Amino acid sequence: MRLYWGEIKDPVFGYVYITEAEKEIIDSFPVQRLRRLRQLAGSEYVYPGANHTRFEHSVGVMYLAGLLAENPYLSSYFSEEDYQTIRIAALLHDVGHGPFSHIFEHLLEKFLKKTHEDMNVWIVQKSELKDILSKLGYDPNMIAKLSVGWLRKPGKAFMDQIIRSAVDVDKLDFVVRDTFHTGAQYGYVDIFRLIHMIDVLDENLAVDLGALSALESFIIARIESFKSIYFHRVGRAAQLMLAMAMEKAKDELGLVAFKTPEEYLAFNDYTVWTGLKQCEKSRRIIEDLEKRKLLKCAYEQTFYVKDKTVSSIFTVEGFRNQIRDQIASKAKVNPESVVIDVPTLPSVPYRHSVLLEPMEIPVFRRTKDGGKVPQRLSDLSSIFDVLRGFMNILRVYTDEKNREKVGEAASKLLGGIPSSAKISF
Repeated sequence: MRLYWGEIKDPVFGYVYITEAEKEIIDSFPVQRLRRLRQLAGSEYVYPGANHTRFEHSVGVMYLAGLLAENPYLSSYFSEEDYQTIRIAALLHDVGHGPFSHIFEHLLEKFLKKTHEDMNVWIVQKSELKDILSKLGYDPNMIAKLSVGWLRKPGKAFMDQIIRSAVDVDKLDFVVRDTFHTGAQYGYVDIFRLIHMIDVLDENLAVDLGALSALESFIIARIESFKSIYFHRVGRAAQLMLAMAMEKAKDELGLVAFKTPEEYLAFNDYTVWTGLKQCEKSRRIIEDLEKRKLLKCAYEQTFYVKDKTVSSIFTVEGFRNQIRDQIASKAKVNPESVVIDVPTLPSVPYRHSVLLEPMEIPVFRRTKDGGKVPQRLSDLSSIFDVLRGFMNILRVYTDEKNREKVGEAASKLLGGIPSSAKISF
């Protein structure tokens, strides 16, 4: 019988019961640090309630991972040890995040060629978590890889997919949690219906078509949350300013000079914000943020395509800088005052999960005798078929005084994007 130490009262899921082992891991510094990393840094400028942290998100993901692992169809694949391993890996899936969550990833990728997943594995394998996990009888290397979906256990590929896949517990948690805290209600998603209707099909997780309506709601919710929360033009302006401030101050604050997990874990929203305000190179940006004096969106265009080429062209830094310089020249402003922004840039929140890529979410139809017949979701769901593709939003930002002339210059230069690449939401 599973013994629990106690419970955590979660505002979204209610009481989340935790074991002694989970409590010890939760009380470790790398996990407690998540209390000082906001889930949606920048979004609080749009939604005042969006001050929840990576900590409660991680507890929620652990809870959902446990529910999925013990659903009627998956429970037979896992031992009690597997179950606890999955919960712990889910709990630790975000310990590698830097200050302001995904915004810091801009620095990791640009200067260290690392992602937060790389940092996650490093933190679990090399920090105090290694000793805690070993003492509790778990393999730190296994937990580290499973926490980011890199375990690739022979015969059990679906273990990785619980935490990282098209419909994983990470996305299921943030879809409902971020909606709850922002108040940006865009529809109800029955995530528990999805969790209880997921099964294994050819070693992969797949959704029973009995949960098709819940799956369609989930897909739509991701798109709406992307537009309304993660890539809201005002919240995004704050995120861009934070990214710019950190890049300017990176050498003085040593943001990419860390050598040990402990040095990296010393960075959080509080310590870095304080450092950015004290650093001469970044102080002005932070002072503007403190007064909510944000960059202004001068031009915006949304397009939705089946072809990745059109969507990704602006992610090429050289091309993007060329366009920026041309806009600045036409507007007769300093190029540094013009920012071209697309959601595929590293600093956008949830960059691995909000962009819709041409892909099939595995689904199946269950026969009367219990058999599972694979199906193509795009053949069965007109919603999925229409929304399947690459979505992008191109924006040009500048300061308040240059907004009008930069907008005019951007319209003249970028108005040639073919209409076939556009769609109105």
